[in-house]
Amino acid sequence: MTTVTISPSGEVLEAAEGMSLLEVLLKGDIKIPHKCDGKASCGSCHIFVQEGRKGLTKIAREENEKLDSIVGVGSKSRLACQAKVLGTENIKIELLGFGSGL
Repeated sequence: MTTVTISPSGEVLEAAEGMSLLEVLLKGDIKIPHKCDGKASCGSCHIFVQEGRKGLTKIAREENEKLDSIVGVGSKSRLACQAKVLGTENIKIELLGFGSGL
């Protein structure tokens, strides 16, 4: 089972292979905006993956296009609804302190 460590709280959640990071966070009662219900159309679940990026699915075209439209995106940016756990390594993410969606 993969673990997902959440910064800044330090909380650690377990994630099964194939779960999106959004599913992991919601299952763990972590409040994160997700206005489009995981369709990569709003960008509100923008997070930073600090460690374990190779343990997540690659960025698909739809996610990449949405990230291109969001202010504050960097090389560690992902949409939690689109990043799925591969189960190969533990992951550390940083939740943003503001809504990043448009």
